[in-house]
Amino acid sequence: MTIKLIKEYINSHKKYKTYSEFSVLIPLIEINNELHLLFEKRALSLDSQPGEICFPGGKKEDGETPSYSSIRETMEELNIKQDQIEILNNLGYFFTPYNYKINIFLGYLKNIDIDSIIFNKDEVDSIFTVPLKHLIEQKSQNYKLDVEMKVPDNFPYEKIEHGKNYSFKTGYYNVNFYEYKDIVIWGITANILNVFLNNIKELFI
Repeated sequence: MTIKLIKEYINSHKKYKTYSEFSVLIPLIEINNELHLLFEKRALSLDSQPGEICFPGGKKEDGETPSYSSIRETMEELNIKQDQIEILNNLGYFFTPYNYKINIFLGYLKNIDIDSIIFNKDEVDSIFTVPLKHLIEQKSQNYKLDVEMKVPDNFPYEKIEHGKNYSFKTGYYNVNFYEYKDIVIWGITANILNVFLNNIKELFI
């Protein structure tokens, strides 16, 4: 076994990931000459998070770039064409406490009348938009949830320094809330929204 052999093998094989990767699109759309953000309400028949508010997005497939993944998911969920979606920027990514990497992209839905969108009812219960100005002017409600290490009974304390007195790291998870009329936007979607709004808030000062 040599360094050269290991290097060649690693470079020619699929890299092992310790997380699941997703991509999300924050879709801007123009309505009556005003910018809005488009949101989805997840179909009530879905096994995961039925009825919750979200942006278009989903799991990245093998061989896809993160940006194309966000475009594909938007096309599938809203039943629109690729040339109607323009990626404006990559807003980075974050990891959730349950080991998901979420790539965030800002997009523009162009040449689309909101009333003409015939969304995929297998995935989407309904869609709605919120004026961007309304969200910028609204301060999110932010809560910090403590994340603690739950150690199983059979953990081998005898193999680590300080045994049962070892001080495991703890942390917190941010949860944001935004409201529009009778709609509450919270959780990962609100956290993604918060990232975007913090990036552009100086434009409105």
